[in-house]
Amino acid sequence: MKFGVTMFPTDYAIGPAELARAVEERGFESLFFPEHTHIPTSRRTPWPGGAELPREYSHTLDPFVACTAAAVATERLRIGTGICLVIERDPITLAKEVASLDFISGGRFLFGIGGGWNLEEMENHGTDPDRRWKLLRERVQAMKAIWTEDEAEFHGRFVDFDPVWSWPKPVQKPHPPIVVGGSGPHTLQRVVEYGDGWMPILGRDQAPLSERIAELNRLAAEAGRGDIPVSVYGAPTRPQVIGHYAEIGVERCVFFLPPAPAAEVLPLLDRHAELAKSFA
Repeated sequence: MKFGVTMFPTDYAIGPAELARAVEERGFESLFFPEHTHIPTSRRTPWPGGAELPREYSHTLDPFVACTAAAVATERLRIGTGICLVIERDPITLAKEVASLDFISGGRFLFGIGGGWNLEEMENHGTDPDRRWKLLRERVQAMKAIWTEDEAEFHGRFVDFDPVWSWPKPVQKPHPPIVVGGSGPHTLQRVVEYGDGWMPILGRDQAPLSERIAELNRLAAEAGRGDIPVSVYGAPTRPQVIGHYAEIGVERCVFFLPPAPAAEVLPLLDRHAELAKSFA
């Protein structure tokens, strides 16, 4: 099993470069950064994680800036978005950012994506929340064309452009792995349709993870695909649970780190590393 960590990169936490070096030094495979461009003060949409929205959601650095800092500070560590809000970004610009980061990192980028939960945040970007999954699908399809074709074009309902030139192309072929986040009723179908992996958030799914993984692999087989890798986001740091995840086919466990100064984060990272080493 692979082990990674995730942390909100904020303006008051350990910096992404320092964190990335520490994560790589301790033998972790990956580091993920989440995204929120802003948080509307209305707070109309309830946070899925509880009643009070944590401070870090409105203090988050841009994930591609954070990922770039992490990439240039390391040599082997995989760097990922966990997750990127594709529905809040222009697909041509985003395709360039993903390809550039994969190029700079030497093919170490993991493109975690999702549709988001904050409806007014989406609306501020001009996205209709009711159509966000259709928009996400088209933007992913359009980016795949840009990454894999010398003269890419796309003509859909929400994304439409004539042939374009755009380099660099990603180092990873045909493109960085697209890891679809979420635990909704249609998430697994989306993973099979345009994803290369699934990243469920612990505690957001009512069905047992073993059942959902079996369903995912069944859908993949029906689509002519092999088993799809699963990364548990926010995995518990309990050996018996991690052992169970290994038994049911989870490929990667991603541990949460608090967005805090190094003095608080690094001792916790050490404890997570010891746990991960026990499963090596």
